[in-house]
Amino acid sequence: MFSTPAFAQTAGNSAGLNGFSGQLLSMLPFLVVFLIIYLMLIRPQQKRFKDQRRAIDAVQKGDTVITAGGIIGKVLKVSDREVEIEISKGIKISVVKATLQSVQPLTAANSNTVE
Repeated sequence: MFSTPAFAQTAGNSAGLNGFSGQLLSMLPFLVVFLIIYLMLIRPQQKRFKDQRRAIDAVQKGDTVITAGGIIGKVLKVSDREVEIEISKGIKISVVKATLQSVQPLTAANSNTVE
């Protein structure tokens, strides 16, 4: 009249999804979600970080920079770890290169604004 629990448990094995292939198939949705997250979030963030690091390493005299604190200034002197910037006429500060947020290189288009 009632089926035994042992009989009900063996029904899944007849489908052929046992062992490694069954585990892989059950993990497939997690792998797909991780792949989507990697392609949409992690990879572009890494690319943007590398581009920003490259621009900071290439900073030179005359460039306009923005620090992480929001200070905008013109680069006067560059050393290995620090950059001296002029934030106003006669006001110079030294900041660590790692705190630079953005670098706008000196070009012909904005060279007329730099004295």
